[in-house]
Amino acid sequence: MNAVKRSRTTRAAAGVSAAVLLLLTGCDVPGVYRPARPASGGPFTFYVSPDGDDGNDGMSPEKPWRTLDHANTANFRPGDRLRLKGGERFRGTITLEEGEAGSAARPVVIEAYGTGRATIEPRGTSGITVHDTAGVEIRNIALVGDRKALREGVGIALRATRPGARRLAHVRIANVEARGFQNGISVGTEDDAVTGYSDVRVSDVSVHHNLEAGLVFYGPEFEEDRPAYAHSGLRIERVTAYSNTGDPDSDGRNTGSGIALGSVRDAKVSRSVAHDNGARSATDAQEGPEGIWVYDSTGVVLENNRSYRNRTGSRVDGGGFGLDNNVSHSVVQYNLAYGNDGPGFLVYSGRATGAHRNNVVRFNMSWDDARKLPEYGGIVAYGSRMKDLDIYNNTVVMRTRGLASAKAAGARPPALRLRDGMKGVSVHDNIFATDGGPLIEAESPYLPGTHRLQGNVYHSTGPWSLGWGSRRFTALAEWRTASRQELLDGEPTGTGDDPCLRAMTVAVTDPAGAENLVPRCQDEASTSMGPQASGVDVGPVDYFGNQVPDAPRPGAAQSRPAR
Repeated sequence: MNAVKRSRTTRAAAGVSAAVLLLLTGCDVPGVYRPARPASGGPFTFYVSPDGDDGNDGMSPEKPWRTLDHANTANFRPGDRLRLKGGERFRGTITLEEGEAGSAARPVVIEAYGTGRATIEPRGTSGITVHDTAGVEIRNIALVGDRKALREGVGIALRATRPGARRLAHVRIANVEARGFQNGISVGTEDDAVTGYSDVRVSDVSVHHNLEAGLVFYGPEFEEDRPAYAHSGLRIERVTAYSNTGDPDSDGRNTGSGIALGSVRDAKVSRSVAHDNGARSATDAQEGPEGIWVYDSTGVVLENNRSYRNRTGSRVDGGGFGLDNNVSHSVVQYNLAYGNDGPGFLVYSGRATGAHRNNVVRFNMSWDDARKLPEYGGIVAYGSRMKDLDIYNNTVVMRTRGLASAKAAGARPPALRLRDGMKGVSVHDNIFATDGGPLIEAESPYLPGTHRLQGNVYHSTGPWSLGWGSRRFTALAEWRTASRQELLDGEPTGTGDDPCLRAMTVAVTDPAGAENLVPRCQDEASTSMGPQASGVDVGPVDYFGNQVPDAPRPGAAQSRPAR
């Protein structure tokens, strides 16, 4: 809590004493305490500017306050606004405590006025803290931490610690930058008896050069016998998270992620970008960072995002997108991953809770992922007691010829890696393309009753290779016969034909680079299973937003993107 706000009672008492002294002496007494906010009326708009005076009433741009310390003594009420002069820098912090702030209809707003963002520079602590309250909107603000804040502060911290079943509703964070903190923006609660926040919108935000993460939501430890989620109703749009380095001294947990969602229900991350995160995460960590990932959550959608060149300091993770422990009823769709140290898309459960179920990975693109860690792949799925996973209409290009990490490991990463611990897995209508590396590496020779593969394209510009348990196959027909995969009513499905992807021959580029993963040959269209055969709802559109036809083609692109 902020020391300024804890001292209100003391200051008020001092003001009364000073007033009595004034009456007794008839003289002006300097330093008389005047409450920052009038005791009645409102809502009010308060202004702060470096050329202001804390002796002003702060209620106009012509008579602004000067410091955040003085502004922090105001007890904000519904509809109040605190406006900081745009283009200027302010030392200090802003704290909203329980009993302050507003509602969805009458939020308390912290924003800039004039031209440009206002910059808050805290001294070794968080920039803006919202504690046990909501009805808050923060916009057009930059938050910049110092060396101590990089270890101990958060750009914007929302903390729920009070007990109760009702979530704190309505938070808006827009057009904000947060850099130089332990976490850029952090929303969380830790007490098992505490619920968190609902109706949260984070948009047009940049979180970068933070130590542990760009944007993070978290909650209590997940309990499989009574699942509960701290936060609900999240919408995260157009967030850019980059160069969040990770902590080289933190080997007991993961650090260095771009966007991480934990303990959330009903959340969507869209049109956001995570890149170049995790480069300094601990080399001995048992958990690593990801670009955009989810854990201990349900009903989450990750769509229309890009995640690339994310790193890991250790031998784990470092991927683009992830559905981690205890995620259910969630969808990863229309995303692009490329050039990550780890997998483009990871679906994983390290805990045998049975809570990881009913998830979908569809219409995504992975291009040259697993650059550092060949033990992963373009799409990777495995875990303990995972069930009911659909992976379809994705396009994966994995070029590994000459890859240094593959040479060192003596193995090349596959387009798709499947490991044990799952059942109810369906893999269909994908395009898997390599330059001689394995198309699939499967830990065991899975039967169609637990893992069903149908209607996929398996193309290699070099030797054809597929690992299925202890056996290695060099031709699709040979594998089909041995595995009983790629069959429908006894008829063969799937093909090894060339889909003619420019991504097999050109350098990785972005953002227009996704066009290089669009098939230029049409022959593979006949291999599609179609929604009736696969038994799933493929959704209304493809990666580019084009309508999915009645007989979809394999891969993430059903037609060329509109120009």
